[in-house]
Amino acid sequence: MENNKIAVGLDIGTTKIVAMIGRENEYGKLEVLGIGKAKSLGVKGGVVNNITQTIQSIQQAVEEAESVSGQKIENVVVGIAGQHIRSLHHSDYITRENAEEVIDAKDIENLVNQVHKLVMLPGEEIIHVLPQEFKVDSQPGIKEPIGMYGGRLEANFHVVVGQVSSIRNVGRCIKSAGLNLSDITLEPLASASAVLSQEEKEAGVALIDIGGGTTDLAIFKDGIIRHTAVIPFGGNVITEDIKEGCSIIEKQAELLKIKFGSAWPGENKETEIVSIPGLRGREPKEITLKNLSKIIHARVQEIIEHVYLEIRSYGHETQKGKLIAGIVLTGGGAQLKHLRQLVEYITGMDVRIGYPNEHLAGDSDEVLSSPAFATAVGLLMEGLKKEGNEVVAEEAQEVFVEPTIEEEKEAIEETQEEKERPAKEKSKSIFEKFTKRFTEGFKEFLDNAE
Repeated sequence: MENNKIAVGLDIGTTKIVAMIGRENEYGKLEVLGIGKAKSLGVKGGVVNNITQTIQSIQQAVEEAESVSGQKIENVVVGIAGQHIRSLHHSDYITRENAEEVIDAKDIENLVNQVHKLVMLPGEEIIHVLPQEFKVDSQPGIKEPIGMYGGRLEANFHVVVGQVSSIRNVGRCIKSAGLNLSDITLEPLASASAVLSQEEKEAGVALIDIGGGTTDLAIFKDGIIRHTAVIPFGGNVITEDIKEGCSIIEKQAELLKIKFGSAWPGENKETEIVSIPGLRGREPKEITLKNLSKIIHARVQEIIEHVYLEIRSYGHETQKGKLIAGIVLTGGGAQLKHLRQLVEYITGMDVRIGYPNEHLAGDSDEVLSSPAFATAVGLLMEGLKKEGNEVVAEEAQEVFVEPTIEEEKEAIEETQEEKERPAKEKSKSIFEKFTKRFTEGFKEFLDNAE
């Protein structure tokens, strides 16, 4: 890939809006050219509830990123979250006209398009259709059906659904901020591509992204996305509780949480006290750190128990669904002291904090590898992948990435031209591209292994 391919990830969060511009360097790593941050004022619980303020925050973040990088931002890849997101499993099949021909990308596209026509509840629309395993003529467990013979092609799908109005509002904000929306991605999926290794996805792993307004969950097993969920509270409810419990203003509560907060009450002694200046002419308030961590502990425990319920309902306790790689915590909330220990204690699973530094160029700013930027880094990676896909593996893209309307049109035109090529040659080229992608990913993993 040439070096001038630039993409932009825009993370519209409840606490902050981040615009990140970057490109791939010659080693296939992410080189971040500029980053812009703005306080997010019009978003609550991951959903836009004030268009004007959100537009202003987006413009502020984008302008900052532009001035740092010296690049003009036009197209952005945006993440979507919020409590309106739900996921479901669906099986579908197509009967092929000619079983004598090998299965190609067009067949898979037809199958995916068929799933897109699923009737949703009023006011809902499909965001992602992600194929899991395929079945060819009732032979199960096929990961890659391209190039095989068969009359009936069947697949299990993970379908992610969201509210039409929420998705439209995000689109409207982007448009009004003078930008083009090149793609929309589910935030936990973006965070996952930034912090998880291929080996973890194979072994089975739950990614928990604790943001300000939502806690997102993505579960992978055998390298395939198995479950996604968005839990409607995150770090902000902890701040809210501190504010109420200690009778202080929000700004002070947030500072207290970041500087002195801990998820494990046993750590603090009764004698450790923080003095907070009172409001105009009032006495300062004295707060014991033990009380502070008790408040935090109670709320964090609730969030983790909610998430653990989702992990259990996915089937972690069954032999087949066991998540060997445990849990990876990321997002701004993952920076809370002793959170890892508490999560290990509640779930009994292995836990690590996920930093998005595996894919970043070696000389990247240390700030970027903070868990708070995992989603933005993931969205930027999605954007670059999309840019790259226009050049490489266009046939393969429909298999893994849910196509946008434009991509569908392109794909249809493309497959018209492709019909002239022999099927055997075509399937070979797709297979080569996939193996190349996989080996590169594995090599990158080994390079980064300590």
